Amino acid sequence: MLSSEGRATPPTATPGRRGGRARRRAGDTGPTAAGAVRRRIPACELLDAEALAALEEQADWILTEIGIEFRGDAEARRLFAAAGCRVENERVRFQRGQAAEICATAPAEFTLHARDPRHSVILGGDHLVLMPGYGSPFVTDLDRGRRYAAIEDFRNFVKLAWMSPWLQHSGGTVCEPTDIPVNKRHLDMVHAHLTLSAKPFMGGVTAPERARDSIEMARIVFGAGFVAENAVMQGNINVNSPLVFDETMSGALRVYAEAGQCVCVSPAIFGGAMGPVTPAAIAAQTHAEAMAGIALAQLVRPGCPVVYGSFHNTMSLRSGALTFGTPEANLVTLALGQLGRRLGVPVRSGGGQITAANAADGQAMADSTSAMWATILSGANQVWHAAGWLEGGLTMGYEKFVMDLDCCGAMLKLVAGMAVTPETLTRESYREAGPGENFLSTRHTTEHFATANFLPGIAEAGPYETWAEGGRQGAEERANARWKAMLAAYAPPAIDPAIEGELGAFIARRKAAMPDEWY
Repeated sequence: MLSSEGRATPPTATPGRRGGRARRRAGDTGPTAAGAVRRRIPACELLDAEALAALEEQADWILTEIGIEFRGDAEARRLFAAAGCRVENERVRFQRGQAAEICATAPAEFTLHARDPRHSVILGGDHLVLMPGYGSPFVTDLDRGRRYAAIEDFRNFVKLAWMSPWLQHSGGTVCEPTDIPVNKRHLDMVHAHLTLSAKPFMGGVTAPERARDSIEMARIVFGAGFVAENAVMQGNINVNSPLVFDETMSGALRVYAEAGQCVCVSPAIFGGAMGPVTPAAIAAQTHAEAMAGIALAQLVRPGCPVVYGSFHNTMSLRSGALTFGTPEANLVTLALGQLGRRLGVPVRSGGGQITAANAADGQAMADSTSAMWATILSGANQVWHAAGWLEGGLTMGYEKFVMDLDCCGAMLKLVAGMAVTPETLTRESYREAGPGENFLSTRHTTEHFATANFLPGIAEAGPYETWAEGGRQGAEERANARWKAMLAAYAPPAIDPAIEGELGAFIARRKAAMPDEWY
């Protein structure tokens, strides 16, 4: 609930935040949250125990023989040296089995608190959280075409994510607001997440001081005491694959970990460029890089909530172009789901609705659906890039966003499973209708028609004649009308004016203290 000051009132403590990972008994659902989605279909177990052990052995070999470089971050290297790792110049080498041992203090699941606790989510276990795309410098729509993203676009996508029942997370850098200086835009982005939405969100990571600003803004809204004891935000830490953490990423990681906020470690491997071409090698290297980042978070603060992430795909070995939704990348997604579960931490998928297509066309939806199926079947707990992604991540598409929302809703209906109860079996309906009769007017149908089937927002075009009379609009044209209608109907979630004023004052002070930096 919200206190009179507009800050989240602390709930009961979540197991597993400190002092080791939380293990749940069968049938123990733990804390619940309205924003959470529970998986009722099992994850795909692609690899047997022998193959998984071989991948873990390869990852361990990479960490012990090759090592990971932490460039420019003496404090990170000091922490590893104090833990018994071999540190030579900027390279850190682990002892055999040491990385997994250090990672063991990370919680198996934890609550990510939202400004409105009704939208808090649980990461880990059988919980599933979907969020929009991340990091695109461009946006596109049918009216204005492809262009550099602005803060208006960023705010629009935050609003669309808030309105959708199929996204449980507001995202992070949904698109880059290039009309604001690089060193200041994180303030406007976090402000948008905190005021235009009340779902979980991600903060700035492009410099340690920007990470600190993000956490300070969260403290203003949630209260410093609550933030000290609970995860209210996430930071996306990209590995500079192959096998490098730069000072920016490891520095931001340490800031989030010190504050007890969620660290998402995301290796980014394109086979043939940042790693070998084979799916097995990509999976093993991803596992090594992810464990190195998770280990650093645990050395900073044992029990720090983490997410085991990845962003992997293939590339055309003929042209060098990036490819998405390929069977090889999907196999890696399935394998990483198993490796993350064996490590005992929540897993972020390497997929989502991703594509190399330049428009929201047939290729875009085929690529996206292929990647999303593998992601859902992998058992991932958090799915990034679930809506909007185009052009290999360079562009967020307005039409693609709402087309993807329909797919998200269908996927969530699927993972929720099928209820088999006297009410769903409905023997009464057979007594009402009988042989040779339809069931449209039965009590059961009239009571359940609105919820029995997933209803997409844009997919149904009606019979041919109606569709032709209506202008023969394709899905992209119907999506154009859909996102405009959603924005027209947007209403912001309530926030205490005093809190919003304090946020504005903080942003004004921080911006006044720094010059504009556009690069």
